[in-house]
Amino acid sequence: MNPATDITTETEHITVLLPAGRLPLAIMDEVHQLTVRYGLEVYLTTLQNLRLLNVPKTATTEIRARLAALGAEFKAPGRFPIPRACVGGPHCNLGLIDTKAVSARILARFADRGHTKAKLKLALSGCILSCSGTRTSDIGIVATRNGYDVYAGGKGGPAPKIGRRIKKEVTEAEMLAAIETLIDFHDRKTGTKQRMAKLLGDPDFPFAEV
Repeated sequence: MNPATDITTETEHITVLLPAGRLPLAIMDEVHQLTVRYGLEVYLTTLQNLRLLNVPKTATTEIRARLAALGAEFKAPGRFPIPRACVGGPHCNLGLIDTKAVSARILARFADRGHTKAKLKLALSGCILSCSGTRTSDIGIVATRNGYDVYAGGKGGPAPKIGRRIKKEVTEAEMLAAIETLIDFHDRKTGTKQRMAKLLGDPDFPFAEV
């Protein structure tokens, strides 16, 4: 079963990935046309993706093809997680970085990664207010005036946990290296899926709290 399509009796859903929460106008226009044609609903997810609901199974292939032709990518097993990002600078007067650009560089760094195990979530915040939930994500990146803070092991849900800060005021290159180390560690220690919070107590965890 493809997790991008949640199968019911006659309909399913399709999840379109939106890096940095941005919805390209061409895709938005096509989604509008498809929604009118097939009577779909549009749901904007908490992970900043776009989900088409009530997609007739007979139309799934056509809808995916029409969106893919415009550059749309879809949720699928093993994909590197797109960071949930706040709007960042210059659109927020508190934003210290362009979160769209930094998110793109994170995704470019890991574009050739063959497979990333679930259930990792990344978040990127342009300031310490952490509007994107950086402290309650498996890996959280927070911009400060002197570099990046990196958090690991946060989670939401019924038993939320605040992540552990494992890097303080580091460069972007050091931040990217920390993400890679964390994901490689998660991959070694995980069978199919696991939250990073469960690995904080592992004796091999690669970072101390700072």
